[in-house]
Order: sequence, then structure tokens, then C-alpha cells
Amino acid sequence: MVVVTGQNKVSANPDDAMSSSDAEDDFQEPATPTATQAGQALPLLPQQFPEVVPLNVGGMFFTTRLSTLRRYEDTMLAAMFSGRHYIPTDAEGRYFIDRDGTYFGDILNFLRSGDLPPRERVRSVYKEAQYYSIGPLLDNLEDIQPLKGEKVRQAFLGLMPYYKDHLERIIEIAKLRAMQRKARFAKLKVCVFKEEMPITPYECPHFNSLRFERSESEAKLFEHHCEVDVSFGPWEAVADVYDLLHCIVTDLSARGITVDHQCIGVCDKHLINHYYCKRPIYEFKITWW
Repeated sequence: MVVVTGQNKVSANPDDAMSSSDAEDDFQEPATPTATQAGQALPLLPQQFPEVVPLNVGGMFFTTRLSTLRRYEDTMLAAMFSGRHYIPTDAEGRYFIDRDGTYFGDILNFLRSGDLPPRERVRSVYKEAQYYSIGPLLDNLEDIQPLKGEKVRQAFLGLMPYYKDHLERIIEIAKLRAMQRKARFAKLKVCVFKEEMPITPYECPHFNSLRFERSESEAKLFEHHCEVDVSFGPWEAVADVYDLLHCIVTDLSARGITVDHQCIGVCDKHLINHYYCKRPIYEFKITWW
């Protein structure tokens, strides 16, 4: 019978006995370090990169200089190829970045020579520049169309803090109505009004003075909610009702929603004396397929 204790074999046959040195030679170090050994291992040396770097970005291949990737110190690319982080390679030895490479060429062109993408790719390249944290490229893109115009548009929409919530409400109501009716489309009423105080046609020339002369208690007499599904307004800016309608349609379309709208009249609710609500009412038609 053979008894095994720890790493030393003890044989019942004296002829089979081995010295301690023989026993040590019989046991080899494991190929994979144990947890204890890993904890005592020396830290990995910084990764070394060649001067010309082959890249595989999501299956698309690029070649550039290491200095190009390190052009701006505080970017993700500069950090990735600083040597402080390990970058895996594919079967051909290209350094792999797990990201869609469609617009990576535009990123490299900016790092190489400051070139900016054509207008139709600005938004997409901006998203990639955000991912790679390339501040100078972001600044340049924000200063050209269509992003420059988008900054102006967002400044206007910032006057309506519930704008995004109202968009979600339009989508939710339209979805529920279409599902209930088993229909391709759904209709809902939307009020879009710029001025808060109601008026009659005869008050239009004097509206501003009437607005500021009314006391707070008098103003409450005119408070009401139009009988609509969603209401946008009021706001104080040069942009008018049609500008806000354009924003609503644009943002819904950007989410893949087909929308048509038309004015179907005004609220026309009687408030007090000869005052009536004249907020415009629009019918929105959301088509789902």
C-alpha cells in the first residue's frame, strides 16, 4: 500500500523510497499561477507600442503613427496607448478597439491634420469624439452646422422645462389609442401657445399693456386648462408657435415616429365677461406602421 502525505510519497517498499530531492524533482510547478503566487507576482511591465500602429476598430482596419494617437494628452486614445493599459490584439497582431469603426477615419483625420468631417457626418462623428473624449474635436464640431444650430434650438427649448415629458406623453397616448383601436395611427389634440394671458380679437393691439396691468388676483380669473391631451407653453422668446411645432415634429421624427399635424381651431372657452381663450389647437396624427 502506498500512502501520500502532502507532496512527499512514502512507499512501503524500501527499494522504492526516494530522497527528498528526488521527490521535489518529481513535482513540477503548475502552468497557471495560484492565487497566492499571483498576489506575489511582480507587476506587468508597461506595454510597448511600435511607432507605426496597426489598428482593428470593430473589424475595420487602420494604420497610423503612435504620435497621432497621443496627439492630445487628456483623450481616451492617448491613455489607451500610453503603455499604462493593456490593449489586446487580433490574430494578425492589430491592436483591437471594441467600437464601431465607421467614423474612426474621421477621428484620425482630425488627429493627423485637424480636418473636420462633412456636414452629413458631423453628428455621428461628434458621438465618437465624445466616446474618445477628444475635447478639441468636440469644440470644433459644436461651432459648425448642424450642431451650432442645435445649441440655439436647445437654448429655446430650455424655456420649457417639461418639453421632454410632454413628448413622452404624446408618444404614450398615441401608442395606447392605436393599440386599443387596433389601428395604424392615432390622433390627439395638442395645444401650443406662446402667450399666457387669453385675449379676444379686439384686444390684440393692447395685449402687452393689458397683460401687465392685471393684478395677480385678476390673472387667476383667466387660469384654465384647455381640453387637450398635451399642452405646450407659455414662453417668452422671439421664436413663435410654428418654431415650437417644428421642434416637436423634428424630435419625434428623430425617434422614428411618423407624425403629421394641422391646426383645427382654437380653444375658444369663455372665461369671464367678454374674454375667451384663443389658444390654437393642433391635431397630431401618429402613424405606427
